[in-house]
Amino acid sequence: MSVLLDFRSDTRTAPDAAMRAAMAAAEVGDDAYGDDPCVLRLEEAGARLLGKEAALFLPSSTMTNLVAVLAAAPDPGTRLLTGAHTHVARFEDAGMRRFARVELVPLAQRDDGAPDPDALEAALREGARAGRPQVVSLENTCMLHTGNALELAVLDRLAGLARSYGAHVHLDGARLANAAVALGLPVEKLAVPADSVTFCLAKGLGAPVGSLLGAPASFVDRARSLRLQLGGTMHQSGVLAAAALAGLEGVSRLAEDHALAAALARGLGSVPGAEVAEPPCRTNIVTVRVRGVSGVELMGRLGERGVRVLPLDDGWVRFVVHREHRDTAVPVVVRAVSDAVRLRPGG
Repeated sequence: MSVLLDFRSDTRTAPDAAMRAAMAAAEVGDDAYGDDPCVLRLEEAGARLLGKEAALFLPSSTMTNLVAVLAAAPDPGTRLLTGAHTHVARFEDAGMRRFARVELVPLAQRDDGAPDPDALEAALREGARAGRPQVVSLENTCMLHTGNALELAVLDRLAGLARSYGAHVHLDGARLANAAVALGLPVEKLAVPADSVTFCLAKGLGAPVGSLLGAPASFVDRARSLRLQLGGTMHQSGVLAAAALAGLEGVSRLAEDHALAAALARGLGSVPGAEVAEPPCRTNIVTVRVRGVSGVELMGRLGERGVRVLPLDDGWVRFVVHREHRDTAVPVVVRAVSDAVRLRPGG
């Protein structure tokens, strides 16, 4: 069966008509020389959105996180402290170790996705005793914790703890716009606790590629040089920046994704034999499992029914709602999961 509904990630969106028109009309220069007008406008808009002095346009959030760590602590042997279930720890660790030459320290996380404060303080204390530079990377929303949005008070507490030990605080805010909409706060408010912040343009906002790094101007200057060294400087990238600028106008629209994800969670919660992960969905990620069925097997069963998902650990699969999904998707997904339940041993 051909794929009908793709829930693997919110990166699966294609540029919409407004983005394509903006790309076609984009005035471009050469960002390697700092004279692409669309990129300059995007970086200025990104700095305002994040409440930072400056911003830098990079190809991906993975590179943005790497550049941020390198700019914060260029010496080998830096300790990078982050939640064990964050994107940085799970999917970016090899790059961090190889290119930033960090010691990645995975931390226990609470049910809401925040690093456990006691675990964080113990790790910070250990690094301080050894005289090692330290970077603390927080994540909002918490990808593998049902996309939960961390409250500002939680971020403030963790950032304050990190700074009390002299650590740089980085925020992997790939879905920070989702967190802001869910919490009813401006994006910049959630970015305040961080020294540097990653902000993805290619997820819920729908741009084809790209991410922003927000930070003080001197930090961004270092990051710009590192971007060049890593091969991340693009030339006529104003075509991409124009699409990203159009995407920034759609932050408030993310509430529609959250409402649809909540409806999907309710529908799946009504399927006997299916379990929806806690805490309750309040952004665009819904995590589900069927007891006795592996995540890979569940992915296959749903794929046969035209629904694509991403398998996680312990039988869980992830649904990520984005702007190309409609209300009509909910009954289709509920039927597909119901069928998968019936196929399990003893089901």
